[in-house]
Amino acid sequence: MPPPPADAPPPAGPGLEVRPFRALTYRRGDPGHLARVSSPAYDLVTPEGRERLAAADPHNIVRLILPHVLPSDGATASADGPVAQAARTLRDWQAADVLGRDREPAMWLYEMQPPDGSPATLGWLAAVTVPAPGSPAVLPHEDTYPVAVEGRRALLAATGTDLEPIMLAHDPEPTVPGLIAATREGAPTLAMADGEGVRHRLWRVSDPGVLGRLTDAFARTGAVIADGHHRFAAAQAHARLHPGQPGTQAVLALLTPMGPTGLQVHAIHRVVPDLPLEAALSAAARGFEITDLAAPASDPTELLALAHRWLADPGQSGVLVSDGRRLVRLTGPTTTVLDAVPREAPAAWRGLDVVLVHHGLFRTLWGRGDEEGAVQVAHDLEEALTGAVARRGVAVLLRAPAPADVAAVARAGARMPRKSTLFVPKPRTGLVLRPHRD
Repeated sequence: MPPPPADAPPPAGPGLEVRPFRALTYRRGDPGHLARVSSPAYDLVTPEGRERLAAADPHNIVRLILPHVLPSDGATASADGPVAQAARTLRDWQAADVLGRDREPAMWLYEMQPPDGSPATLGWLAAVTVPAPGSPAVLPHEDTYPVAVEGRRALLAATGTDLEPIMLAHDPEPTVPGLIAATREGAPTLAMADGEGVRHRLWRVSDPGVLGRLTDAFARTGAVIADGHHRFAAAQAHARLHPGQPGTQAVLALLTPMGPTGLQVHAIHRVVPDLPLEAALSAAARGFEITDLAAPASDPTELLALAHRWLADPGQSGVLVSDGRRLVRLTGPTTTVLDAVPREAPAAWRGLDVVLVHHGLFRTLWGRGDEEGAVQVAHDLEEALTGAVARRGVAVLLRAPAPADVAAVARAGARMPRKSTLFVPKPRTGLVLRPHRD
């Protein structure tokens, strides 16, 4: 059957509604050019990284997803504000034929192959209808910040374009693997390798028969948001504000299966600034057993390797705390900590290390909230440990939750603290954009 029309209403049932879209892509599609003009997702780009990307090519996508002044206040939509700048840049690039629009709607098969030879992650880029309130079709699992959501919504409203996809982990569906295998037999439409050696290959699929089968298959599945909670919330807000405007009722998403060919979950660690380790441990002793794993004289490289080994060992329990020189384990939470976790919350949520840390350690023992500045996030161990040294504080190193735990939390209607999970590998921003208007 043919795919649904461009702005079909949300499905009555619980399944996903997906449809093809007319993509906006760089006219030059050679691997070297795509490597220069693409970017990691906006929330993984540091200020220094933003400048390096912008310097790599005058048309790097970072100039759109992170205009030079980051959108962070009420002036984001002003005529001379950053989102207006991004909108002008997008129009200029299209007028100069830097970016070109596809003639016909398509979905895109996306393959991400890590450099270590581990199995590739595969998924479909499609326009996914923003579900009606209360629908189980798309389930978030993390909290969001209103200011960050508004920044993304303002950028979306100004550009009228999904500049980068969210990531959805969908229920297994037997039709999808066969369609993936058949599509991969042909030559990819786009291909490149990123700075970490991940190979990205994409196939444009416009055949009505294949699109119809994909549409039917995804209608039998639901999904959990793996990455892009703020962008999804921005899309929801944009859809509410512009109910009749073409294209606003959907969001660009990469749909990957839960299972072996889907995404992997890594932990996101915490840095608590301006908290000396001795003071942190003195307070933590009221709620945990404390064991030293590495003495203050430990070599930083050895300390990092020890933290890696410990967190990768499934037989270990607890969390690690470090000032970048000493490594300490917290185990055996007492009732002081356990009672700080809301009892009415679902069991899947209460058992997460990140929940215990935020409620029992940060709020109860250290008197820290979760607002920006009070607790910072770090996407890998080295960033966390160097951050602790630079901010004269402590790093709290967490083990990654299992994908099944993330799904269980989402299906229970609960939310993890912000930035609790890092799903990898990440799609490259800038390869495929979705304009809202035809």
